[in-house]
Amino acid sequence: MRMPLSEASNPIKLLAVVGLLISPWLFTQIGIAILAPDEKIETMPSCEDDSGNCAHLGGGETYRMESSMATLLEVNSTMVWDKLLDYIEDNNGEILVESTSESSYYVHFVEKTSFWKFPDDIVISITDTTDSCVIEMHSHSRLGWGDIGVNPDRLNMIYEALIN
Repeated sequence: MRMPLSEASNPIKLLAVVGLLISPWLFTQIGIAILAPDEKIETMPSCEDDSGNCAHLGGGETYRMESSMATLLEVNSTMVWDKLLDYIEDNNGEILVESTSESSYYVHFVEKTSFWKFPDDIVISITDTTDSCVIEMHSHSRLGWGDIGVNPDRLNMIYEALIN
């Protein structure tokens, strides 16, 4: 069935159709804003034993990551920190907590999924050990019980960015 051109170009009907098409996305954004507001994470978190939406590397609490991944990097901590800041900027991360001292760096930032904008918290600690550094990384989704492998994949990407 064809719609007459005069009806198809009716701006009110067009706006109604567009509104219906984007309403699930808008409702999701409202729900995310209510259910998952930004909260600063000041200390390194750990994953629950049965978590399906979390990954952790280092600190003696590796979870859903390859235990063979080195957390002692034979690289200057300042270089690693610079690479991490580049990663955060390149991936549109929003820094919520950033703390530096003479021998350590700590950052909590948020990445959001591309379409639905679900927030994921990432926490990275870099500790200087003279000519090398020790890293600890954590990523978890704020909503849901599973992440379809997103958090381990994200930590793998960050790890690769830090060591290359």
